[in-house]
Amino acid sequence: MQNFDIPLHDIKPIIEVQEYSLYYFIGLIVLGAFLFFGALFLLYKWYQKRNLFNIRVEHKKLINAIDFKETKKAAYAFTLYGLTFKDDSPRHTEMYRNLTERLDEYKYKKDVDVFDSEVLSYIELYKEMLDV
Repeated sequence: MQNFDIPLHDIKPIIEVQEYSLYYFIGLIVLGAFLFFGALFLLYKWYQKRNLFNIRVEHKKLINAIDFKETKKAAYAFTLYGLTFKDDSPRHTEMYRNLTERLDEYKYKKDVDVFDSEVLSYIELYKEMLDV
């Protein structure tokens, strides 16, 4: 007869194995969500900044587009659009005040002459001073 009570030394008992793959998967999902929403936020900020209306840029374009052949309209337009840049520095304030005093003689009359060279030089100097 055979004896089946032979001790087996090569079979180990079942032990608990630590499994962290679920935690790694959840961590990857959270990291991916942070990256996705961060990229979405940066894209939103870029789009918002791109479509931002900047009055200083618009007024500088309008100042550069003024037609000096129509003296009265040019004097009013330069006074209006130049006001945007008046408070940039004390130098700008003084230059704007000086320029508006020179433009007053071209604004309140029915018929006006063309700008003299001194006023045109002041206008060109003020246009060069403008920063956006």
